[in-house]
Amino acid sequence: MNAGPPGPVPSSPAPARGAAESGQGRELLRLEHVSRHFGALRALDDVSLEMRAGELRAVIGQNGAGKTTFFNLISGFLRPTAGQIWFDGEEIGHRTVVERVGRGIVRTFQITEIFPDLTVFESVRVAVEAAKGLNHWPWLPRSARRRVDERVAELMDALDLTAKRHRIVGELPHGDQRSVEVAMALCREPRLLLLDEPTAGMSDAETEHMVQLIHRLHQEHGLSILFIEHDMDIVFNIAERITVLDQGKKIAEGLPEEISANQRVRAAYLGEAE
Repeated sequence: MNAGPPGPVPSSPAPARGAAESGQGRELLRLEHVSRHFGALRALDDVSLEMRAGELRAVIGQNGAGKTTFFNLISGFLRPTAGQIWFDGEEIGHRTVVERVGRGIVRTFQITEIFPDLTVFESVRVAVEAAKGLNHWPWLPRSARRRVDERVAELMDALDLTAKRHRIVGELPHGDQRSVEVAMALCREPRLLLLDEPTAGMSDAETEHMVQLIHRLHQEHGLSILFIEHDMDIVFNIAERITVLDQGKKIAEGLPEEISANQRVRAAYLGEAE
């Protein structure tokens, strides 16, 4: 996999264009002139963005471009210094992380967050029970237990984890641990899934598998996904639209072919004169 700057858009496989491009998806996420300053450091500076429901959007940029700050602002780990963040018509800049999760904004992290001592089944089950508000019960009625087990089975099947259901998560390869983390995130039935470097640290085979999972979740389940990624092969193969950050500012946004041809983006990545 190539982790270098944007190059020509691959001719195959071409991502299927979703609701975002057709204009049929309603607005899901909007940032209006959002900034986040840490003293004199402008980690994010006057960034605006609109994302439609059902869209698969990538955020790219060199190290220090402001991508993680961008995610932290959307998910509630940081509050904006200036600007507004809207989700499905509600201004959420004052909402906590828990409140945003309750409204459907769920994220994974660059460093995998898992229960290393539990099996795959147990890990997903704990997450399902927590999402359904059942984890404080000392025991579950048979009907509730059956519904939980059915949901766990659905998620393991969606993430290709069924064959590994009895494996200890901490003993799995890194790619499978990432899949477990995504399965746990999906327990919340997100309306917007934020994936922070979903293929970081993976082998080529693991990366290809994760890319297929992301593409399938978007295409078959209509999930709205916003992801940060350094691997440009991945970005240009599956993203419907791309947002480019550089030194805290948004310098470009558009379809993959537009970003590939954008001289300002090429200048930021390659040092080419604009």
